Amino acid sequence: MRRARPALRAHPAGPAPHPAGPSPRAHPALRTQPALRALHAEWTKLRTLPSSWLLLAATVVLTFAVGTAAVSSVSTRECVSAAACHEDTVKLALTGVWLGQATVLVLGALSMGAEYGTGTVRTTLTAIPRRATVLASKAAVLAAATGIAAGTAVLVSLATARWILPGNGFTPEAGYPLLSLTDAPTLRAAFGSTLCLILIAFLGLGLAVLLRDSAAAITTGLGVLYVVPLMSDLLGSPTWKDRLERWAPIPAGLAIRATKDLARLPIGPWPGLGVLAAYALGVLLVGGAIFARRDA
Repeated sequence: MRRARPALRAHPAGPAPHPAGPSPRAHPALRTQPALRALHAEWTKLRTLPSSWLLLAATVVLTFAVGTAAVSSVSTRECVSAAACHEDTVKLALTGVWLGQATVLVLGALSMGAEYGTGTVRTTLTAIPRRATVLASKAAVLAAATGIAAGTAVLVSLATARWILPGNGFTPEAGYPLLSLTDAPTLRAAFGSTLCLILIAFLGLGLAVLLRDSAAAITTGLGVLYVVPLMSDLLGSPTWKDRLERWAPIPAGLAIRATKDLARLPIGPWPGLGVLAAYALGVLLVGGAIFARRDA
């Protein structure tokens, strides 16, 4: 005869035991995990998009090339004397920022517009439902990438100008010190130009969030960067020209490059950068508010 199997012993009722390990409340890092996950996701998207690397490389190359061409084309031989040239050599070396701003604007616009174009924005919001976290992470990654490219372009431009300018007559003996970041105005112009390009990337990102289309954001942004300054040159009224140069994002933002004759500028370097920051961050904040309330 078969023996009867022993009855299984029932466990007392109660809540299921928690897995071994610390409570999420005990670790602030776990509470920030969604933000870290969002940063990692945005960095992955940026680095795996071929256009991102092309645009970052173009920012460095164009800024450097235009600045070097501008420095090489100016010589004290064209003036009565070297001192009579009154050339702002730092601003001259940073001429390329005027063209580099186009590539960072496109980078900012594509960082969001490309997701709307392919529909992957829905996948992003499914993985990370908090839209403010998504936008903040995208802005942080964009700022880091743009800052590295812009800083590299600015430093290389200044280093090259330091080597070229003495050969064109801009020597310390003629009243033109060698370009150096130990000089406060030069450091301000270099740091401010990097910030300027980061803010323009934010402008592109904000326009893409608002318009939900890369082409529309790029077209609008390029109009702000290049058409508005052109209008100030075409206006016959000195009053309106002065107003545009003071309150339009560009050229107000580019005033940060100036190191000489600051009293003659329509707006000072830091106030000018502040005007650009107000436009760029304002567009980004308005875009973020709308992004948080409407369907993807």
